[in-house]
Order: sequence, then structure tokens, then C-alpha cells
Amino acid sequence: MKLAVPREIAADEPRVSASPDTVKRFVGLGFEVVVEAGAGALSRIPDQEYEAAGATLAPSAEATWADADVVLKVRRPDASELKLAKSGALVFGIMDPHGHEDAVAAMAEAGVSAFAMEFMPRITRAQVMDVLSSQANLAGYQAVIEGAAVFDRAFPMMMTAAGTVPAAKIFVMGAGVAGLQAIATARRLGAVVTATDVRPAAKEQVESLGAKFIAVENDEFRQAETSGGYAKEMSDDYKKQQAELVASHIAKQDIVITTALIPGRPAPKLVSKDMLDSMKPGSVLVDLAVERGGNVEGAVAGEVAEVGHVRIVGHANMAGRIAASSSQLYAKNLFAFVETLIDKEQKSLAVDWDDELVSATALTRDGAIVHPAFAKEGGES
Repeated sequence: MKLAVPREIAADEPRVSASPDTVKRFVGLGFEVVVEAGAGALSRIPDQEYEAAGATLAPSAEATWADADVVLKVRRPDASELKLAKSGALVFGIMDPHGHEDAVAAMAEAGVSAFAMEFMPRITRAQVMDVLSSQANLAGYQAVIEGAAVFDRAFPMMMTAAGTVPAAKIFVMGAGVAGLQAIATARRLGAVVTATDVRPAAKEQVESLGAKFIAVENDEFRQAETSGGYAKEMSDDYKKQQAELVASHIAKQDIVITTALIPGRPAPKLVSKDMLDSMKPGSVLVDLAVERGGNVEGAVAGEVAEVGHVRIVGHANMAGRIAASSSQLYAKNLFAFVETLIDKEQKSLAVDWDDELVSATALTRDGAIVHPAFAKEGGES
């Protein structure tokens, strides 16, 4: 079995899909591991460390992909890479298929079995494979660091002989994995932190981290969660009350971090131009949803935009800005999944296509689009 680790070709992708630790483990499973030279350079992993772990270095993408049974990627392979893939190869990565149905069809046409790691079900046995959580965790941390870099004041309250510096006020919108890590990081840096979320259960999580929860906490809010843990649609009256509360709160903040993403849909707008105008000069917003259109009006992907007297940090691929850490976690996510597809006694691939982890993540197989969400849209190739 040959397992390939190509160098990512996207200009804004510094992460890599394997670490020396996972390479060593793959070799133990019976794989011949081939890593493209320089694949880990931007994640601070020298080629020599891959070699020491048992990998063979390949001088080019062609040599890396050639005859590979399993290919580990961070980003979805593009047309130039698919030309190098062996028909029937298993390709794993963050495929970002929504809105890119042509790319899904291209993977089917190339004959590869493509697995979207971001579709991994959030069940107990798949926690170690959850790339959304591992990468969002680091994105939440980095969002605070990037906000601090742009903010021209100190975070903690400082009492000095020359006077007192007040603590920065930070408001986190969305208390999922990224939001909770942002709260924890901002608190560590000494800021006064508040947060909001549409799920009532988030209140306890927010308060456990030492932040104050901001929401209109009426009877409708307390019943706003389904038995499955998802938020219910709120009434127009509640939305109006909540919007007014948030707008008045944002006006008092130094930094706002937004984290709201809905899979397969544009990011919801949370912060309007009027809200930006109400903020103090020098205030900073960090938009973690900028690649999906952004939560903040005026956010620009890949830029720190100045809108009036505030700045909006719109760095794309926030987890990639801390690549040395995010690559380590992503590599472990991939190993944990691929390991379940191996017959350890025979040292061979043994994919159970009926397993819920496989069926949930498989996009293409045997020349066809097999994921129901995309088979309907794109048909079969």
C-alpha cells in the first residue's frame, strides 16, 4: 500500500496533511509513505524529520501521486492533481464541496474515492477525527491573537503609579468550538469578556469560562433548542429584541469576534454598518466567517479593512495562520480515520462502505458522486 502526502499547491495554504508522528504510525500499519519534498516546510517540519519517521521523499508532485492507493490532502485536489491520481485511489481532505459541484464531479470523473473530512459525524467514536473542531479550536485562539495585534491598547487592566489602564472589552458572537476558545484565550490575556449564542445551553459553557452571557433570556429563549441540541427558529419579535440588545452592547466593546457559520450556506450577517458606526474609534472586529461572505458588513477576505473609524480583520484560513499547530492536529484527525479502513492483520485496505463514518464522508466512488447531498445536484458521472 502506498500513501502519498503531497505539498499543498494553494498559495494561501501552509498546512500539511501528515506529521512525522503519523507517518511513523502509517508505516507501522504497513504503508509505504511517500512525502513530497518541502510538503511540511511551512508547518515547520523539515524533510529530514519525515525521512527519520520512515517516509521516502519524492522530488515532485508526479512522483508523489504516482500509483498511490491513499492520498492525504488539506485542500481539495484541483484538476492538475487529479490528472496524477490513480483510478480507485482514496483521497482525504477538507473538500469544501458546497458551491463547488463541478469540482466534486471532476473527482468522480477522475475515478478517485474522495472523502470530505468536514462531514465527519459528531459522534463519540469520531471525536478524534473531527477536523472542524480541531481547526476551529485553533482558529478561535488565533482570532484573539490577531485582534490583539491590530488593537492598539493593552488587554489586561494595569494599575501603575502613572495611572490605571482599563481592561479591554471583548464580545464573542457564537459560542461553538471557535467561540469558546476565543473566550478562554481572551480571558487568559486579561480582557473583560462577554458572549452570545442562539442556543440556551451555551450560557452555562460561556459562564464556566468566566465570561458574561448576553441574550434576551425570556421563555422563548429558554425553549429555543431541539432535543438534538440544535437551535430553533426564533420569532420575529424575539429577533428584534435580541438585535437591539446586541446593538447596544456592541457600541461599548473594544473588540468583537464573530464565529457564525452555517454549512453549505452564506454566513449570516451579524454586525451592520450602523453597529460599526456606533463603536469607539480604534475598535477592532475579527470575522472568522469571512470566507463564506462574512458576519460583518464591510469585511474583506484576506484583508484588514478600515470601515470608518474601526478595523475589520478578515484573514482567510485563520487556522492556517498557526500552521505548525493546526497541521499536527489535522494529521492526527486523518490518521484516526484512515486507521479504521485498514485490515491490520493483512496490512491491506478494507473499506466498509456501509460504515456510518464512511457513508457520511464519501463524496465519490467508482466514477460516481455517491454523497446524497451532491448526487441530487450533480448527478452521476
